[in-house]
Amino acid sequence: MAQLRVTDFFQQSKRGASGRRKGNQPETPQASPWTPAGSRKRARTEPGGRGQASAKKRLLMAPPEEEQPQQAPAPGPCIAPPLGPLSPSGLDKKAKDLTNVILSPGLKPETEVEDSTPAEKQETSKEKLAELRSRLEKIRALTQKARLPKGSPETDVDIKIRLKRVRLLESKIRERKDSKQGKEADLGKKDPESSGESSENVPAYQRFHALAEDVPPGLALPYKYRVLAEMFRSADTIVGMLFNRSETATFAKVKQGVQDMMRKQFEERNVGQIKTVFPDSYILRQEKNVPTFGSGGPKKSDYQLTFEPVLEAGEKLSASWLMERRKVFSRNLVNIVKSHHKAFLASLSPPMVVPEDKLTRWHPRFNVDEVPDISPAELPQPPQVDKITSAQEVLAKARSMLTPKMEKALANLALRTAESSRPLTPESPRPTPSAPPNTPSSSLRGVSQALLERIRAKEAQKLQAQMTRDPQQEHRLGMMGRLPEMARVLRNVFVAEKKPALTLEAACQRMLASYRSLMTPGEMEGHLRLLSELLPSWVSILSIRKDTYIKLDKSVDLNIITERLAKRVKEEEQL
Repeated sequence: MAQLRVTDFFQQSKRGASGRRKGNQPETPQASPWTPAGSRKRARTEPGGRGQASAKKRLLMAPPEEEQPQQAPAPGPCIAPPLGPLSPSGLDKKAKDLTNVILSPGLKPETEVEDSTPAEKQETSKEKLAELRSRLEKIRALTQKARLPKGSPETDVDIKIRLKRVRLLESKIRERKDSKQGKEADLGKKDPESSGESSENVPAYQRFHALAEDVPPGLALPYKYRVLAEMFRSADTIVGMLFNRSETATFAKVKQGVQDMMRKQFEERNVGQIKTVFPDSYILRQEKNVPTFGSGGPKKSDYQLTFEPVLEAGEKLSASWLMERRKVFSRNLVNIVKSHHKAFLASLSPPMVVPEDKLTRWHPRFNVDEVPDISPAELPQPPQVDKITSAQEVLAKARSMLTPKMEKALANLALRTAESSRPLTPESPRPTPSAPPNTPSSSLRGVSQALLERIRAKEAQKLQAQMTRDPQQEHRLGMMGRLPEMARVLRNVFVAEKKPALTLEAACQRMLASYRSLMTPGEMEGHLRLLSELLPSWVSILSIRKDTYIKLDKSVDLNIITERLAKRVKEEEQL
């Protein structure tokens, strides 16, 4: 509606201006075409004439009706002629401001800005100043909180809390260390180097070396024991070469040779381990004035560790002696693992006792690669020479030169440093009550203890029989486990051929084509001969002239044959 009034006012002003320019001509002015309310385009006036000012400028220049003089001044050259008809009272400057506010509410009307008094402006400036001061005070308060003084109570409380946390963490670390030391004491004393190695992450090819081997089950050695056996073989070869040509075998020569052969590091610790496993292997000495060649090695005046094999007088270290010593060394390694295996069997819930001479394989739950490392034996050390190597020795020698006051001051200083380096002793935590060893798990609640004991005893008996079984017997049991399926395939072969007997070679070929796994003809023939040995009334193998035939009774039910084979397998397992 406001837009419509403004448009009518523009039209009336244009009519008055045109009439005043043209005089009293009867012509009626052409009205501008009607435009929609949202459009702001206006028809432009023709160029020329003094009345080229826009209608908006005329509206602003027009004074209100109350202030207009009664007689309009005569038009001059620089003054625009007065408007003809006066604008209606509803279209004054306030109506225009109202229209602008409605059309664009974000803009303030000019009347409000112009009508504001200096007092109001001063009040608004004061309000803005107060707001800025409040913001500045908040920023100062935040900066003061961020910059607390050193001796404030808040910092003291924070430091005390952190000290409590540090002490708690220290007590937890000590508890873990004590528990680890207790476990190591139960398993046996270990040297610091071996315990350091066990704490590190061992590669997977060492941790699961026994599982990755493609060998029949037996008394397998851990990876580190195998490496030690290979080191002994290499060292024995080099010592034998040097000893046979009457040359002194020093540790530097043996170390270089072993590292060239194995591409592994060889240290004095490995020599101590070899001495622990095979004490009668070498005679170790610290000798001086050993001839050396080359500039990079030790000096002739230095003490060196020498190797001498333990042999009879006048005998050389031949190949047969090398093989015999290697067998003795590997046998001693197996005995060391057997001792750890014996301790493992004793720690089971029903403890097991297996004679070591009848043991053919390890317990299934015994992890071979987790056997602790061999502790090295003490090696002969060079004689001690009086050399000052520390400040304490210097003070001990210079004590006779000091005065009593200086000695007292040094003693007090030593006491102070000892007290300051002494760690804080936290309160010992209460030991948690340990659960009894034979408490059943939650899944076995409600099961009688006698039944559990019988089941465990049967499992222990079965495992003991498995650990003491002969390798040949183990191979026979594996073949017997495949016989039920082979019996079914063999019967199908005879039914398809429709013959009472077949040559053994043809039967083996048919079986190899029908059995699920790959086998050689010799292995298949061994299975068929074992089947005829276990069930002679059902399968028989006959030799006629130059050929061997196999005969099968097709009238016997196959389920009966399967039951007989399962019964024989159980009997063989109990042996």
